[in-house]
Amino acid sequence: MIDANILVIDDDDDILLSARLFLKQHFNQVLTCKSPREINVLLSKNEVDIILLDMNYQKGASDGREGLYWLEHILSIDKDYVVILMTAYGNVELAVQAIKKGATDFILKPWENEKLFATLSAASKLRQSNKKVKKLEKIHTSMQSDIARKFEHIIGNDNGVQHLQKTLAKVAPTDANVLILGENGTGKQVFAYEIHKNSLRRKQIFMHVDLGSLNENLFESELFGYVKGAFTDAREDKPGRFEMADGGTIFLDEIGNLSLPLQAKLLSVLQNRTVTRLGESKERKIDVRLISATNMPLNEMVAKGTFRQDLLFRINTVELILPPLRERGNDIVLLANHFLQSFCTKYHKTIKNINAKAEQTLLNYNWPGNVRELQHVLERAVIMTDGMEISESDLQLSPQKFGNQSVIQADMPLDEMEKMMVNKAIEKHKGNISRAAAELGLTRAALYRRIEKFGL
Repeated sequence: MIDANILVIDDDDDILLSARLFLKQHFNQVLTCKSPREINVLLSKNEVDIILLDMNYQKGASDGREGLYWLEHILSIDKDYVVILMTAYGNVELAVQAIKKGATDFILKPWENEKLFATLSAASKLRQSNKKVKKLEKIHTSMQSDIARKFEHIIGNDNGVQHLQKTLAKVAPTDANVLILGENGTGKQVFAYEIHKNSLRRKQIFMHVDLGSLNENLFESELFGYVKGAFTDAREDKPGRFEMADGGTIFLDEIGNLSLPLQAKLLSVLQNRTVTRLGESKERKIDVRLISATNMPLNEMVAKGTFRQDLLFRINTVELILPPLRERGNDIVLLANHFLQSFCTKYHKTIKNINAKAEQTLLNYNWPGNVRELQHVLERAVIMTDGMEISESDLQLSPQKFGNQSVIQADMPLDEMEKMMVNKAIEKHKGNISRAAAELGLTRAALYRRIEKFGL
């Protein structure tokens, strides 16, 4: 039994009876009616997948004009309806005209049951495919709306941030590959989405891939896809992230974590603009805009031989270096007030401001977790505050948080600072990796890699 509902429209009672008796043996539901004038009512009250539509209704008519009229009417209601026209008069020119106007197929009466079944079976598969495409389009639209809501706009009056915004305005409309560098929490993903949002690909997908959370075994299958039977659990064909991002932007986060063998595979895809799914030899063309990000010193890694120079050349046509929050001066208070308003709306609070002493505390703090940490601090403060303003005690900031500020200095090497932050977070949570990772804004897998990297 095929899961499809069929509507048969014909002014001949014998045709309707014959169609109903045969088709109800093979399809989920079969509806019939004598006049196409009932179409609106029937389609409004029933879920119909395939419409078998006669071409002629007036006595003696054989030119098919009525059928073409009602075909256009049905497709004006929903262009995804699958309409098969039928007539007792074999006319190739009429059939071609019908197909051009949107009919899926054309059959002659009287029909052979086997041919009718084959035609409707193929039409059913087409209808299901159309439904899936429509569903995916809705999911895509919804996802992109959710992504847009998730990201804050770039906020800041600091000269460095203003310069970055001017650069972004020049780069975004192009298809240039962009590399975004900066410490954890500086807003690399926000900048990546801002580039996409201001590009010619803004109506297409923004695909975020956290390379830090992918182990070597999953890298190829996740990024390049696989075919059924490629490995034990490959029960069906699956496109990779590059294929799914076709026409849009792919954001490769934590690209500095890739091993040399994976760097080579990624470089091959970027150079050839093609992907090959695991388990097949066919190359599939891709059209994506690449944005990459990392908090690791790639130039130093190239010098040490841990990052490919040719891959670095490929990914950083334009390079954006995001400043840490501690270097952004009064942007700290500006961002804090922005987060205050945002979380007051989210949690239905009426907190009016951050008092002067609390603002000074924010300015004095070193912000090793950068903007992400400030966001978390303000969210917690809004939740816990009962009064009409945020006070110093509501912020719950201390020099010990993420290590003593006298120890972490602005001119400290990035690797050394990162090692200290990771070590302090693990000590603070007594070895609980999940909690330490959450506090640092990392995935468990990414934190494990840093533990191994720093020998902690």
